Amino acid sequence: METMTAAVVHALGQVRCDLVDMPEPRDGSVLVRSILSSICGSDLHIAYQGWGVTEFPLDPGHPGHEGVGEVVDGGRTGFQPGDLVLTVPYISKSKTFAEYQLIGPQNILRIPATKPISHLVMAQQLGTVIFGCHQLPHVEGKTVVVIGQGPVGLLHNFVLRNLDAERIIGIEPIYHRLREAKKMGIDEAISEIGPTATSAVMDITDGHGADIVVDAVGSVETLNQAVAMSGKSGRVAAFGLPSTMEMVPFDWATFFRKSLSMHAVHGAQEVPGLPDFQAAVGLIIDDKIDMSGFITHQFHIEQINKAFEVAYLKPDGVMKVSVTF
Repeated sequence: METMTAAVVHALGQVRCDLVDMPEPRDGSVLVRSILSSICGSDLHIAYQGWGVTEFPLDPGHPGHEGVGEVVDGGRTGFQPGDLVLTVPYISKSKTFAEYQLIGPQNILRIPATKPISHLVMAQQLGTVIFGCHQLPHVEGKTVVVIGQGPVGLLHNFVLRNLDAERIIGIEPIYHRLREAKKMGIDEAISEIGPTATSAVMDITDGHGADIVVDAVGSVETLNQAVAMSGKSGRVAAFGLPSTMEMVPFDWATFFRKSLSMHAVHGAQEVPGLPDFQAAVGLIIDDKIDMSGFITHQFHIEQINKAFEVAYLKPDGVMKVSVTF
């Protein structure tokens, strides 16, 4: 059997590049050679906190789920060798951190090779954000807070601005991320975190709080912060994975008193035809969004441990880390 290189998470925080068996072509699935994959915040929660994991090592390539690749064998699905594709796997079956992966045709989109691969790979995350924003109530004329101005937060700014949000408030302690947030459409920038940031939101909104709060970080602290800075009858969107598999302490009293509603963002890959990802590809191809500043660091798969460390520790200047093959 032929072999390939792949990232393998052997234990919490232990990610290595291993030589593993290459998947064999089969009818009904598409064999894709990975060109570029990017590390998502949820990958870090899985690899460093063990979110959703019952045992190690994880399958080769898991949990990578953001990638662009080239079809090697279409498996009689209609995809042809040489097709450039965006891979949008179900998270539970994702193996984008592998040199080759088998994936169902329902989780692949053909994409034109008219933009840099580092721009096109961002269509996965942008598509998920579009999907999440479709679950929000009408945002026109509303005040929205986006907690966290990493890639997910920045993309929310863009989508919310295009949905005619009245005011977008971005919260981010890292200077260069907050600077990028201003380019992506926020109206107010808050560089503090915790209670200080909550007080700033209440000041900006004259004590009313926000109509909608998007937690683009995914932590116990930011979830409860979202509740604290929401206005009466507001909506909280929990976008990121939680940072723990333990029961999460939750400020139910404030949630109840304010008559809030909350939803988690999950399932974009399960929508037939992948419409939100198609929309994301279209925005990138048509130059409606500038993706040039998102992928800031790139590592070869053999350096996957270093790639994860940089993505996790976020040294100065890091926005999003990618992996080449």
